[in-house]
Amino acid sequence: MNKHYLRALFSPVVNELNVFNPDAIERQLAHVSQNRIRSAYNRAQYWDERVRLLKLYEKQVKEWIV
Repeated sequence: MNKHYLRALFSPVVNELNVFNPDAIERQLAHVSQNRIRSAYNRAQYWDERVRLLKLYEKQVKEWIV
């Protein structure tokens, strides 16, 4: 399992949990909204939520590796 594989799994895994804001997930992946108006006004970084989702994902990855 390499880092690209883990990154490719990130979005489907955390989106299926239905616990995190999809905007926070996309922001974590460094994706920018295709809606130019929305991106111009959406300055939020979702930092706290991104930290929580990465901790949860870390736990999941560790379970896969063991």
